[in-house]
Amino acid sequence: MASSQQQHQQQHGNYVPPPPPAAVCVTKSVSVYPKSLHHHHHNPQQVVVNLSNLDRQCPMLMYLVFFYKNNNFAVDHHLSDDLDSVFTSLKSGLEETLSVWYPAAGRLSPNGDHGKLNLWCNNKGAILVEAVTRAKVSDLGDLSQYNEFFENLVYKPVFNGNFAEMPLVVAQVTKFGCGGYSIGIGTSHSLFDGPATYEFLRAWSSNSAIKRTIKLTTTTTTHDHHQLHKPVHERGGIITKSSPNNKLARAAAIDHLYELIKHAMMIDRNRGGLPEMGISLNYVLKTYHLSGAMIESLKRKVFDGQAQRRGNFSCSSFELVAAHLWKARVKTFGLRKEAMVCLQFAVDIRNKMEPPLPKGFSGNAYVLASIALTAGELEEGTHEAIVEKIKEAKNSINNDYVNAYIQALEGPQGNLPPLKELTLVSDWTRMPFHKIDFLTGEAAYASPLASPIPQVAYFMQNPSDLRGIDVRIGLFPQTVAAFSHYFLTNLQ
Repeated sequence: MASSQQQHQQQHGNYVPPPPPAAVCVTKSVSVYPKSLHHHHHNPQQVVVNLSNLDRQCPMLMYLVFFYKNNNFAVDHHLSDDLDSVFTSLKSGLEETLSVWYPAAGRLSPNGDHGKLNLWCNNKGAILVEAVTRAKVSDLGDLSQYNEFFENLVYKPVFNGNFAEMPLVVAQVTKFGCGGYSIGIGTSHSLFDGPATYEFLRAWSSNSAIKRTIKLTTTTTTHDHHQLHKPVHERGGIITKSSPNNKLARAAAIDHLYELIKHAMMIDRNRGGLPEMGISLNYVLKTYHLSGAMIESLKRKVFDGQAQRRGNFSCSSFELVAAHLWKARVKTFGLRKEAMVCLQFAVDIRNKMEPPLPKGFSGNAYVLASIALTAGELEEGTHEAIVEKIKEAKNSINNDYVNAYIQALEGPQGNLPPLKELTLVSDWTRMPFHKIDFLTGEAAYASPLASPIPQVAYFMQNPSDLRGIDVRIGLFPQTVAAFSHYFLTNLQ
């Protein structure tokens, strides 16, 4: 992990990545098919999974890179030398996994009736790539900080606009000069959301030959004891059937977003379409490590007073850090006090629906909750007041909200413009990806690459501090110093 100097630099937002290491050379690329074909109506190629509008929002690949250092291989030393063995084990594990998670071997294709994407389970397979580099994992510096070199550790299929040709799962295993490995995995967001991706990767890990061999030869067990559920692949039907058609219901996130976009378009017209002076639209990905001690310190500082004396106020680390981040990000931009600002965060609806979605639901099961204030109200409001609004927004998610949200996505979808007034947060703290042991132990780090909406703040578990939160966020280069100052205030 990071040195003390690197940790000091990253907390103050001025971490400088090391120079780029050696090149990555691809040595093998194969298609991986289910070990046993899923039979449905006597013809697996006729299975069509009808997607919901939640699945269709972002049909692009989302990438995650797992890093395994060679000191993880104490149980099985030959792993550091035998790339072919690792590749073969991952391939056989993926074949086994695709037999159960069979939609992952399919392709997206537009429906002939309405042109919307559905999931065709045609067993066209996933892609697995083998690569080598002379670089050492240590050359990459602090693995929690995004490094452009990470882009070389994933396989990016050529996309010509035809989704029927794009694989839904791709992976690249790269052996480093030090004997360590990275496993870069891309999964279509139309295939899985975060929790479903986590379950799929855990299933793949548990099916790999390496994992099975070690289970038989040692008494060590994985730290991730979470039970694997058999996946449920039906999508749109389950969600829409769970939602009564209440035309009076509104989805606050959609309404707020329309208001922000309308306001941004008015400002853009007033400027004659010219970009705002001094603003670069190239995002810099930064990771801020908030230790458990820092979060507890913030709780004491912001709630030390009336709320604490009452003894009846409590909040989660997510709620507190989200409120703190929202205040810091809006203050960074120096928006007018009367400007409308929004905090939107993903809410898992698996247990919010009535009845709840079935255990193992493998599709996209999240909507955005939303809070809207003026910039002045946000700046003057206490952390406690903002946390209460976050709780209210979270509790507002029910069948009617989900139905309204899905209905609002019926229309044509465009790319979300960069909005200073909109703060987006996604909570990954309940998905400890670093604990997925594809090889012989936990990953040193699991790093997401840039998402299609890079300004989203991802809250992730830190491998060395389970009570802490790593916040990965995309920032404009000229705002990094100011955001770092405001965000880390009260945390030191």
